[in-house]
Amino acid sequence: MQYFDVFIIGAGMAGITAANKCAAAGLSVGITDELPYGGTCALRGCDPKKVLISATEAVNMAENLQGKGITGKPEINWSDLRRFKNTFTEPMPAKVEKGFRKNGVKTFHEKAEFIGKNKLQLGNEQIEAEKILIATGAKPRPLGIPGANYALTSTDFLNLNELPKSLLFIGGGYIAFEFAHIAVRAGAEVTIIHRGTYPLENFDPDIVKHLQSASEKLGVKIHLETEALEIHKKENTLIVKGRQNERDVHFKAEAVFNSSGRLPAIGDLALDNAGVSHNKKGVELNRHLQSVSNSHIYAAGDTADSDGLPLTPVAVMEGHVVASNIIKGNKKSIDYGAIPSVVFTIPSIASVGLTEQTAKKKKIDISVNYQEASSWFNSKRLNEDQYAFKTITDKNNGKLLGAHLIGPEAAETINLFAMAITTGMKSKDLKKMIYAYPTFGSDLSYMV
Repeated sequence: MQYFDVFIIGAGMAGITAANKCAAAGLSVGITDELPYGGTCALRGCDPKKVLISATEAVNMAENLQGKGITGKPEINWSDLRRFKNTFTEPMPAKVEKGFRKNGVKTFHEKAEFIGKNKLQLGNEQIEAEKILIATGAKPRPLGIPGANYALTSTDFLNLNELPKSLLFIGGGYIAFEFAHIAVRAGAEVTIIHRGTYPLENFDPDIVKHLQSASEKLGVKIHLETEALEIHKKENTLIVKGRQNERDVHFKAEAVFNSSGRLPAIGDLALDNAGVSHNKKGVELNRHLQSVSNSHIYAAGDTADSDGLPLTPVAVMEGHVVASNIIKGNKKSIDYGAIPSVVFTIPSIASVGLTEQTAKKKKIDISVNYQEASSWFNSKRLNEDQYAFKTITDKNNGKLLGAHLIGPEAAETINLFAMAITTGMKSKDLKKMIYAYPTFGSDLSYMV
């Protein structure tokens, strides 16, 4: 039996943050991960995805400006792009582990399973710790249909040696749309099937309609209210049987991807052995991110049933809070406030704060400003025909409550809106500011 003050399961951003902070405070710290160190964002998500997107941004801009000063269209070389992506991901596990060892964190590479309230089985070793942080992230939601084993994951997409000629995504969330935009600009045929009435259900539906239109114009085939029932293989082709409007439909593709969502990766931890209450959203926690049923246990990131969105910056913030509460006692909690969220398509959509629907449910007296802005200078100079926004303002005090965008630089512009909402700025404050011009940020004063 090895003893630690703190032991962490999961070496993603939440775990890395907490481990290094606790070690710096003089606590004995151990960490394990059965996957390479670095977590989803650095190895299998945000970062490598954004590298692939960068190449498609170049293709998109060149295509938009054909005959407007640009001649000739660039093409994506998938092998070169994948090698470039690997220069970011391959060094990461060793870099993270080197950092742990430098900071005095003992590292393990084993699957963890609870065998008591504060005890773990790691391979042939047993661990006991005064505090244990669960930070194992999320994993793809099982499709639960015959032939589901044929479906690949987002991790598989990022590691494709060659891009298939045709791809089908089951589920119309951000993973499907982001990868669809990458694949179609790299020359593939792409289909998305989604069982809901509209995709990207956590985003403003009016803004999503613009993205749907842009995606279909790009060549992505989108089938809504379509449920996947079965996948089977015929020679080198996968056939997805589905149900749409009470009739059977069939789709063919070289590769099928499960993009139906993600669940907390806690199913293999034997949480019941430690008396840790949990549900489909993750470990049930108090406001200090501590288990409501076992005071030895904390959780952060995608394994935590908290009010935070499943985003990397949230996981980092929760890692800091858990570490502080372990070191100093339960004194810190999180005000999640206005957290921006982005779908990195081209054009991207971005959201922060309340949606129109949520504000109305809260019975807030709001003013809604929803406009298309494709005729504005910033859109016209890039020849981008999808540029729109919706802002939500409290009529009683003039404070900005929410902002929802689609268009070039939406991922950057949303940060300005997040700052405005977090600091309680009013629409009139944003209107009277002087911005650098001509920038997308300077459009803010016309959006409120």
